[in-house]
Amino acid sequence: MAAILAKKLGMTQLFLEDGRVERVTVLEAGPCPVTAKRTADRDGYDAVQLAFGATKEKHLSKPELGHLKKAGVGPHRHLVEFRDVAVEAEVGQSVTVEAFEAGQKVKVAGTSKGKGFQGTVKRHGFGRGPVTHGSHNTRAPGSIGAAAYPARVFKGLRGPGRMGGERVTQPGLEIVRIDADENLLILRGSVPGPRNGLVEVRTDA
Repeated sequence: MAAILAKKLGMTQLFLEDGRVERVTVLEAGPCPVTAKRTADRDGYDAVQLAFGATKEKHLSKPELGHLKKAGVGPHRHLVEFRDVAVEAEVGQSVTVEAFEAGQKVKVAGTSKGKGFQGTVKRHGFGRGPVTHGSHNTRAPGSIGAAAYPARVFKGLRGPGRMGGERVTQPGLEIVRIDADENLLILRGSVPGPRNGLVEVRTDA
């Protein structure tokens, strides 16, 4: 299983050689230096830690700078561990988009766009109430509880609340094209998060 960190640049369309139009998302993936490797014998699990997003030293703490310096890597903004990932690169070397191939299926994880506090119609797709005869419950959720028994609202009821801003994993996305010179991954479909958001890309094994 290959993995890499990427920045979502946005969506566009791509004309293929057979004339078809693909709706695609463009990701700026890597290069991601390997900053640590975890082993079952020493750490209790197998994982590889990748860095992404070169930045200035003043934006990092001294422990973070020391960790990166020990790995022989410059200052990077993001550090993410990937479990059960086979990476040939050693600590200090980089993982690039060349670890993937066009036609591969990948899954992309990221933080979805925050929508703020939303009602049941937008958040859960509830239908609206009547809009005539003086009705005042057009977008109201309706009755939510019982009577004297159980005299409470059951946990897990779908109600209003904060929407979005959660970790979302989108599986089954196909790599349409790879641009190794520009470090670009072009995927069919949409991925979670806003433009310039950090996403994690893994082969969908």
